[in-house]
Parts: sequence; C-alpha cells; structure tokens
Amino acid sequence: MANSNLPRRIIKETQRLLSEPAPGISASPSEENMRYFNVMILGPSQSPYEGGVFKLELFLPEEYPMAAPKVRFLTKIYHPNIDKATWKNMPGYS
Repeated sequence: MANSNLPRRIIKETQRLLSEPAPGISASPSEENMRYFNVMILGPSQSPYEGGVFKLELFLPEEYPMAAPKVRFLTKIYHPNIDKATWKNMPGYS
C-alpha cells in the first residue's frame, strides 16, 4: 500500500478486504488513489440478477468513516423505481 497519508483504519480495512474477500465481490484499490476502489459484484444465485457481473466504483471521502462511501454503478442495471426519464436527469448519465 503506497499511500502513507491514509488513515490507519482505511489501510487495515483495505488489507482485510484483499485478504478476506466477501463471496461474489471483488474490490481493489486504485494504485493512484487508495481511496478509490474498482468493485465487481456477481449477481446472486436464484435471483433475477443471477449470472450478471456488475461493475461499480467506490470512493472513501476524507471524512470516512463519519461520512458514507460514495458508490456508483458503472454497469447499467434495471431498477423498478427508476425509468429512462429518471436516468437522464442523473449526474454522469450518457
């Protein structure tokens, strides 16, 4: 872990994440910014998302853990409460 100005908590949590990954989830920190993670989640079995591979980006703000991580799905995903009109009004939509 190259970023020595990170809080000890983030370093320990990242080490644990890499050594004890959650089933169906992989996350790796960016080499340029250890607060930024590339995440991949496999769709749960026996669900409508089974067989899917979902890419996300996760960012730990300076205020972490008092402020929640920022997460953004990179893979387009259907959600029954969000339609195309809603998507077009969301930041980052293309």
